[in-house]
Amino acid sequence: MNYNKRILTALLKAIIPTALLLILSTSFSLAQGESKLVIDSSDQRKFDYYFYDALSAKAQGKFAEAFDLFQHCHSLDSTNANVLSELGSFFNVLQEKSKAVEYLSKAVQQDPDNYYYNMVLASLYREVDQKEEAIDIYNRLLKTNPQKTDIYMALAEAYNDNGDLDKAIEALDELEKNVGIRESITLNKFRLYSMLNKKEEAFEEIKSIIKKNPDNLNYIILLGDVYMQDNQLEKSLEQYEKVKDQDPGLPALVISMVNYYEKSGKPELAKEEIRNALVSPMYEVEMKLQLLTRYISLLQSNKTDTKVANPLFETLFDQHPHNAQLNFLYGNVLMLQENKKEAMKQFEIYTEAEPGNPTGWEQMLRIALPDSLDQVVTITEKALKHIPDAYQFYFYLGGAKYQQKKYQEALDIYEKGLETMDEGNPPVKSDFYAQIGDLNYHLGDKAVAFENYEKALKINPQNLGVLNNYSYFLSVENKDLDKAERMSEITVKAEPTNATFLDTYGWVLFKQGAYTMAKIYIENAVKYSEDAPSAEVLEHYGDVLYKTDGPEQALEQWKKAKEIGSDSKTLDKKIKSKKYIDEN
Repeated sequence: MNYNKRILTALLKAIIPTALLLILSTSFSLAQGESKLVIDSSDQRKFDYYFYDALSAKAQGKFAEAFDLFQHCHSLDSTNANVLSELGSFFNVLQEKSKAVEYLSKAVQQDPDNYYYNMVLASLYREVDQKEEAIDIYNRLLKTNPQKTDIYMALAEAYNDNGDLDKAIEALDELEKNVGIRESITLNKFRLYSMLNKKEEAFEEIKSIIKKNPDNLNYIILLGDVYMQDNQLEKSLEQYEKVKDQDPGLPALVISMVNYYEKSGKPELAKEEIRNALVSPMYEVEMKLQLLTRYISLLQSNKTDTKVANPLFETLFDQHPHNAQLNFLYGNVLMLQENKKEAMKQFEIYTEAEPGNPTGWEQMLRIALPDSLDQVVTITEKALKHIPDAYQFYFYLGGAKYQQKKYQEALDIYEKGLETMDEGNPPVKSDFYAQIGDLNYHLGDKAVAFENYEKALKINPQNLGVLNNYSYFLSVENKDLDKAERMSEITVKAEPTNATFLDTYGWVLFKQGAYTMAKIYIENAVKYSEDAPSAEVLEHYGDVLYKTDGPEQALEQWKKAKEIGSDSKTLDKKIKSKKYIDEN
């Protein structure tokens, strides 16, 4: 199979660290297994040359080139475990799981003691729901690698996946014998015992780690938390009181007490706990931000006016005058209060402090849209000075210019934004091509417009906006009406009450001469746009009525279209002559 090189590169970027690590740490022996293919010295030299070229290409991030080179190596020696493993990993990333299993299992056959090959294959087996095969590999590996803790953890997870929770616990018990009591093991065993509804055993696990670490108050809080999750609120409070006696200001205790009060149906005490912590100078600002966010959520869930939190923000600003995260959070709270003017001020402060973070600019755009296109332009232009590769701001800026009917400027912006995008986020890339298509059509370059619509649909065949506009413009041009009907039909099936889509489909049918069917769809378009009727839809309705019911009914709709306001070239002539006139 041939793979698009751009797509392959994008898919494989995520494996760079692993790839480099393997290159540095793996010994590349070329003679594994009894069934090793014997190749002559000439082919061996070729193999070595291409193999190390493949490794080099992979290390440099040239994944498509590396993939081709490994495949060539495989054609020279189909039994080399290193090549089989590499190809298996490539196919795994490319989501060809059956091929990945095939190549990696062959790699293990050639080099059965290779720890890495076995672990990757076992992980893949779990992914494709071959749990027993994964368990067999882990058990076999433990016989030769009893010191490797990650095998025990993986085996426990595999048993868990397979529904054998008791054996999962046994695997963790064996691990605990080797390494002693550890938090990660204890928590896993607690979870497994809880799933088995063995509560006493579950709580004993937490108690065991407390016995080993009696001075670690966080474990006592943990025990309180798990009692609370089990609705044993009295026992939960007992643990929290133990901690409070030793360190009443422990940040984790504040969070747990807030949870406890909420669980106990005492929201006012939960809010008081948070307020006390927020005004206290003993907590770090990060902790206060976490508590403040929780406080806002509590106010919302209890349907309390969030304005009661505003004085707390003022106190925190006095304590931490240069913490932009506070401004960001306060801006969000002010937006909840619909105080957009003050919220904008907070986000402006945040973007001045964190100009490279897109979230501040995005929140400012939420306030500016859709009422102030000039403000959208200002915000996005400032954002792009600091984050020139943030494609979303090109999209907003181009959209604002489009709405201002500055079509050429908008087109230039969208094309520049498209250049900043990588192979990720295909739906957004499709939307860029869609906008470029629309703008080229407005500028009179219809052929280029249709080319960009095709590019948009190649990336996202279900882009409804493109399907609608493309089909409508084809109908206006009287071109490929069958294709236009197929595309428009998809949009109507997807959104059967969308007036724009219904109008387009009806208009395509009208152009095909199917007037009765066209009337049904355009009538529905009028029906679903009663609150804000479109002059274009009403004019189309008049056109189809002229063909089906006569000029008087058509004239009524044409006059309604004119009252709303229309830029139609033929509407006045239709009204004057009481006849349908084709714009073309």
